[in-house]
Formats: sequence, C-alpha cells, structure tokens
Amino acid sequence: MTREKIKSALKNTLDQVLANSVSRAGGAPGVVAMITDREGNIYEGAAGVRELGKNTPMTTDTVCALFSTTKAITGAALMQLVQEGKVGLDDPVKKYVPEIAEIMVLEGFDAEGQPKLRPPKTDITIKMLMLHTAGFGYDFFSEEDRKYREVKEVPSILSSTFDSIKNVLLFEPGERWNYGANIDWVGKVVEAVRGKRLGEVMAEYIFAPLGMTDIGFTLTPSMMERRATMHSREKDGKITPVPDFMLPQSPEMDMGGHGLYASVGEYMKFIRMILNDGEGVLDPQTVEQMSKNGLDSLKSGGWLTCNPSLSNDGEFFPGVLKSWSYTFQVNDEPIPTGRPAGQLMWAGLANLFYWIDRENGIGGFVATQILPFQDVASYLTFIELESAVYSTLNRVKSDSLQKVEI
Repeated sequence: MTREKIKSALKNTLDQVLANSVSRAGGAPGVVAMITDREGNIYEGAAGVRELGKNTPMTTDTVCALFSTTKAITGAALMQLVQEGKVGLDDPVKKYVPEIAEIMVLEGFDAEGQPKLRPPKTDITIKMLMLHTAGFGYDFFSEEDRKYREVKEVPSILSSTFDSIKNVLLFEPGERWNYGANIDWVGKVVEAVRGKRLGEVMAEYIFAPLGMTDIGFTLTPSMMERRATMHSREKDGKITPVPDFMLPQSPEMDMGGHGLYASVGEYMKFIRMILNDGEGVLDPQTVEQMSKNGLDSLKSGGWLTCNPSLSNDGEFFPGVLKSWSYTFQVNDEPIPTGRPAGQLMWAGLANLFYWIDRENGIGGFVATQILPFQDVASYLTFIELESAVYSTLNRVKSDSLQKVEI
C-alpha cells in the first residue's frame, strides 16, 4: 500500500467532503482540513471563503483562532517539566502559583443572590488541572459560573487576563470531571517554573524543535493578512460575519486553554510529534502517559450551554464511553467513524476538531471559524471526513491485498 495511492484516493474523496461542507444549504462559510501519517501530510484541502460575502478563498495557509485545541500544546509544555523532574503531577498547584489557594468552592447563592463560598478541603494538584477534575468550569457551560462572574464582576475568559481565571470552584477538587479553565492555570505553572511567558516557552521548547513558525498568541502581520473572519450562526440558520471578533492581541496573559492562532499545517506538526512518540520534544514514555486514561473510574462527557451564542448543547459520540488524559479526550470504545478504542481527540470553540490515532499512525484536523460550538454543518464535516479517511484507507489496503494475492 503505497503512500502515493493513499494520497490520491484521499484527495478524490476528501475534496468532495469539503466541497459538500460549504455548498450544501446552511453549510460552513469556509473549511480547511489536513490528514497526516507519521511521515507527513497525506491530504491538504480547503473550500469556501475566509469571509462570507467576500471572494477571498479559504486556503490551506489560512490562519484560525485555535481556541481549545491550544490545550494539548500547553499540556505538552507541562509534561516536559514532568519528564525533566521539575514538577510532579501530584504537586499542589499553590507551590508554583500561590493565587490558586484563594479560589473558593461555590455552594450556591443566598436569598440576596450573593454566592455562598467555602475553602476547598483538598489542595488542587497539577494532575487535577490536567484532567479537568479541579472544579473549574466555563461561564458558557455553567449557569453557576456565569452568575458568580456577574455578581463578582469577574471578566470573561475571552479577555485573556489572569483575573478571568480567578473565579470559583464548582465542586470539591478531585470529585468529578468538568470541562473548564484548568489548562489556563497549567500555563501559569509552566510560566512560574520556566521563568518566562507561555508563548516564549512554547516557541523555545515545542515550536522551534518542530519547525512550527505560523503560530502564536499574537498574530504576526503575515498571519493577520491570512486570518479567517469569525462567523455567527443565528437561531434561524443565517450566518453572519463578525470581522471584529478577535482574541486580544498582545494579550495580558497567554491563555494556555484557548489563546493560540495558527494555520492548520502548523498544528499537524504537533499531531505528527504525538504520532512519532515525542519526536525530540517529549520522551516516548511521556507520550504514552499522555495518551492513557487518567480518570480511573470517572468519565468525561458532554456539555449544556448557558450561552447559545457561543455554544450549543452537545457531546462527541454519545453512547461511547470516554475518559481523559494529559490533555486529550480518549475514546474508551471504538468510534463509528472507524477510529479504534484508546485514541485521542479534542476541539475548539469556533468549530475546530482533531483526532490522533496512534494505533494506526494517522491524525486529522478540520477547522472552521464559526460560532456557536457544535455547529451542525462544521461538526458534520468532521464526522464525514474522519469516516471517509478510514473507509478510504481500508479500501486501498483491501485493493492492495487483492493484487498481492493475484
């Protein structure tokens, strides 16, 4: 089974998937997708436009806000410190970032609408942050978090400020899994130990070794020129460009949970590093540790929105048991698309999705720039594309075996 046959078969199939994504009724304005094996990209494609109503095409070098696909890179920066012996996953976070000790547990609101708070009984550990069991949430996924922010005038997480993560715990640390601002705190741990900003750490310890240049918390002039416009899908399905929607440039804080911008091709280098057991960035045993369920009996699941402009309700592959690692979602069972059990994935708020199949040495990334999250057209494109990748690979493999038998 030659790579050239695979690349040719994927191009014919996946180009049509992307064309369907932007051409069908209610489709995404523009989409970029890439697939890689352990050697390099075996598919690169784009369709549609960077901004609805304009003629600038979506291209493979289009720059997107990565949102939560940032998390895995921050996790890798932390795991480098673990393998160097500079931090331990069971270390209390307050050892490195004392401010986290000031965060209280929310036990509801009194008759006047004021929050009822208590100190946590358990110290938050780095492991809890990495696994999303520390107790933090997001204001668009938690009504309690949103209400607390309003009452206490805590700024939005999208403000890219340290104050925005000095919020509240929704439960006792370690009690359960809940997706939230945990990895932003991980970024602060990395900064404290390395003695420099998170973006500088990533540039030195991850981006440079992997040749990643088209990526950062602040857009370069070239990246700004190629940036895709954010879009918003209204309740009636109408899509509107929101050209002024951008994460703060030269942000006060490099947000390890959601702050990076990049072209998809740059992220593929990170995915390939994971497929290649660390590739000079991480030790193979570290990648193995990052790829396994760390939740024990706990499971990760879906989410309910309390801000429909940013996210719909949703869950990836409902009915499939899912756990969490450092820091990816792990499908504990095979996925209907063809992905085997025990592989990795996650996503970003503006409807970006990736998966990493270390068993088969394959990974993919699909990027749009549209809100709210779990957009019907964008998510469908991800499912269709991943399914098409596995069916195409199986078909090419079967054809090759038949020819050998003949």
